[in-house]
Amino acid sequence: MQDYFIITVSETEIKKEKEKARRLRKTQWWYRQKAKGICYYCKRKFHPKELTMDHIVPLVRGGKSTKGNIVAVCKECNTKKKYLLPWEWEEYVKEFINRAEI
Repeated sequence: MQDYFIITVSETEIKKEKEKARRLRKTQWWYRQKAKGICYYCKRKFHPKELTMDHIVPLVRGGKSTKGNIVAVCKECNTKKKYLLPWEWEEYVKEFINRAEI
């Protein structure tokens, strides 16, 4: 098991960023992201209602609720990614693919 770098983010800061994300969910920008129907991580096609909002850099790791840090993803990828950073997630996916090929 790999040790992951975790910074301390206050509950107040996380709450503030979650509120920003809730506001972004109501924007045309977010509806357009979901309307594409493509999961940011696995690139599979989904009905827009099946896509969820994910922070590329998770809030608990210091990420912010900005358009540059929020993507539409399938529930499976969102659940598996948890609090991983992009390079940690890529490492996980590569390891997963290698195991599947064996």
